[in-house]
Amino acid sequence: MTPDKHRATAAAILPLVGGPDNIGSVAHCMTRLRLGLHDRSLVDEAALRAVPGVLGVVEDDATCQIVLGPGAVARVTPAFEALVTEGRTAPPTDPAPAEGRTAASAEPPGVTADELAARGAALRQARKARNATPFKLFLRRIANVFVPLIPALIGCGIIAGLGGLLANLGWVPALVPALAAIGSGFMSLIAVFVGHNTAKEFGGTPVLGGAVAAVVVFPGVAKVEAFGQHLSPGQGGVLGALAAALLAVRVERWCRRRVPQALDVLLTPTLTVLVPGLVTLYGLMTVAGALSTGIGTFADRLLATGGAVAGLVLGGLFLPLVMLGLHQALIPIHTTLIQQSGYTVLLPILAMAGAGQVGAALAVYCRLPHNPSLRATIRSALPAGLLGVGEPLIYGVSLPLGRPFVTACVGGAAGGAFVGLFNQLGVAFGSTAIGPSGWALFPLLKGTSGMAATVAVYAGGLAVGYLTGFAATYFFGFTRRMLTELNAAPAPATPPTTPDQPTEAPALA
Repeated sequence: MTPDKHRATAAAILPLVGGPDNIGSVAHCMTRLRLGLHDRSLVDEAALRAVPGVLGVVEDDATCQIVLGPGAVARVTPAFEALVTEGRTAPPTDPAPAEGRTAASAEPPGVTADELAARGAALRQARKARNATPFKLFLRRIANVFVPLIPALIGCGIIAGLGGLLANLGWVPALVPALAAIGSGFMSLIAVFVGHNTAKEFGGTPVLGGAVAAVVVFPGVAKVEAFGQHLSPGQGGVLGALAAALLAVRVERWCRRRVPQALDVLLTPTLTVLVPGLVTLYGLMTVAGALSTGIGTFADRLLATGGAVAGLVLGGLFLPLVMLGLHQALIPIHTTLIQQSGYTVLLPILAMAGAGQVGAALAVYCRLPHNPSLRATIRSALPAGLLGVGEPLIYGVSLPLGRPFVTACVGGAAGGAFVGLFNQLGVAFGSTAIGPSGWALFPLLKGTSGMAATVAVYAGGLAVGYLTGFAATYFFGFTRRMLTELNAAPAPATPPTTPDQPTEAPALA
């Protein structure tokens, strides 16, 4: 999209989320515009989905998330922020109707894409009600700590991969150290960013959270002895930084309540850094270090000894985990694995769930030739699905239909088993960053058996996921009643009759 189109997309979205005065916060991740709203009842989801460029809408308890896709979201977000700023003092306007929609438009008989979207919205609301538990809300907040780091993880991961490729090929050797420094610099200080974001998310002072977490990566910790051993810089990784910043938030809140106002500017930041810093050095780094090592060892052994079975389970259950909100617990695990070994072995397997979803959607397209509205939804959502953005297909197609969601999981399980099997056979690989999936994951792949083998196995897993998801959905994704209900052809329009133009009798079969 051109800059004018980016601004046009932002301008179309703004009134449909309640206007500038309803916007509390604006942020974005790799694919979604994330809006904190004062009043969620002002959101017109149906009209949002009809905006050109919008691939889907995901609303949870914390934010309204508008799926725009990789690249587009980073360009639409600044335009949206500018429009919000410009419109703060402007008089409110009524949301414009979605392009191409009229009150008098008639729907064809049978189940249309709009009706399936309504089912998807109801399922999302039910999921929100189930997910509003303290534990799942906590996981969501932990995910919010890591989501802003994804662009840097992606960029640095690709740069590090490029440096490794040049080193293996022996090309431009003078450039390899520079690329290594650029690609690794962020990862060496990721604990500081985790601490900063943790304090920000949980209501503390961000810079104090970053200051406490910086202890984890400070080279001087090598001189500190805890539990009879000297500490290592980076010991505990992001888990240690997360725990240290959470403790700093608790200490800061305690100080704000009890320290006299005259001494607050001196004592509160000092105690907020000192107390959690000491606890981090003499406890958290050791405990988090052991936990991080255990996570890495478990992941490696899981795929080395039971790769096919483990891949089948992980690939098959990932979509249900997303529905339950439990997938957010994997984000710190992915980040820990990347920090330890340079890549997460779990993400390529979990990405197979998206492949099963794409295959299932293609089968739905083929099985419902007389449902133009649903086929149009699939056509518009498939490119995003191939790049790993699965929400439009999940909430607009497979989940509302029911059975195709299950058969999509079967496709994900088959693709996961394929990738897991090759991990078990020695072709171990993973992703150097989190966030992308599908075809977008290719530039981030890294393994122990060379790039050619790594790419071939991942591509093979995608193919298996596509084909299995398609076959399972085509043959087992519909009952006869579902096909009758969903595949009803639109009735031809009957012109009005006049006394001079009598109607014809219907032909007998």
